[in-house]
Amino acid sequence: MAVREVLVYPDPRLKQVCRAVGEFDDEVTQLITDLLDTMYAAGHSVGVAAPQIGSDLRVVVVDVSHSKLGRDDNHGCLVMVNPEILEREGAKVMREGCMSVPDYTGNVTRAEKILVQFIDADGIERVVRARGFEAVAIQHELDHLDGLLFLDRVSSLKTDVFRRKRR
Repeated sequence: MAVREVLVYPDPRLKQVCRAVGEFDDEVTQLITDLLDTMYAAGHSVGVAAPQIGSDLRVVVVDVSHSKLGRDDNHGCLVMVNPEILEREGAKVMREGCMSVPDYTGNVTRAEKILVQFIDADGIERVVRARGFEAVAIQHELDHLDGLLFLDRVSSLKTDVFRRKRR
C-alpha cells in the first residue's frame, strides 16, 4: 500500500502509449493498490491511470461515487485492466481537470454514454455501460493509457483552457 507521486506535465512518461497487461502478477496487484491509494489520498480525485504514477501498464481506477457530479449514477469503484471502449453515444462538453495538469482545467467534448470492456481486480472480464460524469471520467483516464491529456482534446488552447483557482 503506497500513495505514489503523480507525474506532472510535461513529464514525457505521460505521453507514452501503455502496454497491455499479460497476466495478473504481484506487479499488477501492487499497481492496483497504489492507484487506489493515490486516488483516495488526493481527496478530490475521481480517477488515476497507471502512467500518472510512472507505470506503462494499461490499468486505471475510477470512482465518482464521492463526487457531487457522480454520486447518484455510478458503478462504485472500478478497477480496469486492459480497458477498451466498445461503443460511444452522444456528446457533451464538460470542464475537466487532472492531477497531472494541476494548474489548469479545460472544456472537453466527450461521449455522453459509453460501453466499456475490461478485466477487474479479480481477473474477471466485465462490460459496463456508463453515462454522464462517470462516462467522462472513464474516457479521461483511458486517454492516459494512449498518452493523451485533456489538453490534447480541447478545441482551442486560447478559449477552452482556464487557470485553476486556488483555494
